[in-house]
Amino acid sequence: MDVRAGAGRFEGGSPGVRTRHAFSFGAHYDPENVGFGLLSACNEETLDPGAGFAEHPHRDTEIVTWVIEGELEHRDATGAATRLAAGDLQGLSAAGGVRHSERNAGPGPLRFLQMWLRPDAYGGAPRYTAVTDPAPPGEGLRLLASGRPGDAAPVELRQRAAALHAGRTAGTGAWALPDAAHLYVHVVRGAVTLTAPDPAGSPGTAALGPGDAARITGAHGVRAAAAGPAEFLVWEMHAARP
Repeated sequence: MDVRAGAGRFEGGSPGVRTRHAFSFGAHYDPENVGFGLLSACNEETLDPGAGFAEHPHRDTEIVTWVIEGELEHRDATGAATRLAAGDLQGLSAAGGVRHSERNAGPGPLRFLQMWLRPDAYGGAPRYTAVTDPAPPGEGLRLLASGRPGDAAPVELRQRAAALHAGRTAGTGAWALPDAAHLYVHVVRGAVTLTAPDPAGSPGTAALGPGDAARITGAHGVRAAAAGPAEFLVWEMHAARP
């Protein structure tokens, strides 16, 4: 279990936009940190009112966005034009190519987490999905996005080896995390404690706060617990980037 503090992320951005990168991204390159599992980006974005990203292209990337605070406006060449609030989710399968823009459409700060991963196959037609409040606080993990056959996820990924879950509680909570070759856990708010069994000794534990993340390899029997209100996202990945 490799814990990365949110304060240690690379910071970038432009006027009105502040970004914290979990992995190498744009002008920031670290050959020892180019991704984890199938993830190639996990960016926490904070935008001032009216600020945003002008229309730009993507291709052959699955882009999943979770809104933390504020109001996100999305427009793209598929004709999609949506506004999402805190707790809402969007998925953009760039496929053979798409152009889109994002901006803060609200009166206050906008904060969202945007995650990129590789698809199973390249090309095809782009696809956009927006989902309102897919994971209200409650017991258990809620499935947000998946490419696994048979999963009825709000967002369908073009990646059969990956699924995204959300854990949210208004009080205390405990969750059994999926067993997978790679787990990526990102804490959005509150404090979350992870426990990972160690066959050779005592269980390993890690306390994570807002913005912190854990990269877990060979995950089996991992549990998460919160002693108060908390929100976190979990990527379950059964393969890695080539």
